Amino acid sequence: MPLSSELTLASSPRAAADARRWVGDICERLERGDLVECAELGVSELVANAILHASAPFKVRVRGTASHPRIEVVDGSTSPPVPPVPQLDDDLDLLLTFGRGLSMVAQCAVAWGATIEVDGKIVWFEPSAQMHGESGAEWVIDHSDLPTLRPEPPSDTAREVRLLGIDVPLYSSLARQYHELRRELRLLSLSHQSDYPLAGDLTSMFANFERQFPDTYRDQIRAAETNGLRRVDVVFPMVREAGPVFVTMTEMFDVADAFCRAERLLSIARTPSQRALHNWLLGELVHQLDGAVPQRWTGHSGAATSQASASRVG
Repeated sequence: MPLSSELTLASSPRAAADARRWVGDICERLERGDLVECAELGVSELVANAILHASAPFKVRVRGTASHPRIEVVDGSTSPPVPPVPQLDDDLDLLLTFGRGLSMVAQCAVAWGATIEVDGKIVWFEPSAQMHGESGAEWVIDHSDLPTLRPEPPSDTAREVRLLGIDVPLYSSLARQYHELRRELRLLSLSHQSDYPLAGDLTSMFANFERQFPDTYRDQIRAAETNGLRRVDVVFPMVREAGPVFVTMTEMFDVADAFCRAERLLSIARTPSQRALHNWLLGELVHQLDGAVPQRWTGHSGAATSQASASRVG
């Protein structure tokens, strides 16, 4: 089964029911029938809250691991949800309180929170095997925009790197896959560090990996995407000492793919096209920093990647 499936929801009253049935089915297919009740109740409340207070597009998806599946509701608003306030009155007042939905989510969750992104937000929870009393789990809020990482400063050992003929659509799809993996590992390291120590290690390694790229590299890629280019050559300086980082990360990305395929992460592994582009890019960095001449990317367009992505949705 495609464990990283996502379901696009209509902006209508039936959205919560659609999400509830879909999430219940995913839990059963994960052999986590113990989570169905809390999963269905929690996702119903989150979808209803999104329809009432946020804007389209609305989606629901499953991430995390089989041991700790996480249900996410995506909407188009960047306004963070308002966390529930403990109620001091009787049970009837609690039932009449507007905003009760997030209190219900907290009671259904082992952990829950929100990620604020540039174009919307993700409200997530890890369903519990049974409802909690009183206030339930505390929530966590984070931002997908990581703290700005200072690139390594130019030095006497810096070399000019030329990445020639980058397939821009394929690179963009790879960047989205990397963003999802990066966020997945970050959340696991925040909420389950003792269960997934490798998540924290990989998060630190990714931060060091990103630090090797100067701003001019990212600027050239963004300009190519904005201008709708299919191919682009990018040129930028990079310190020679970065070479071993890319050798290590080539192996680590393969490890992450293996975790995804083995369902130890409910994220999507890189497609063959994405992996080929990624390995070419990392290989070019290693070889050029060691003095080799640039070799142009000669792979095919990212059309196959787009088709593969479409087949996994729904």
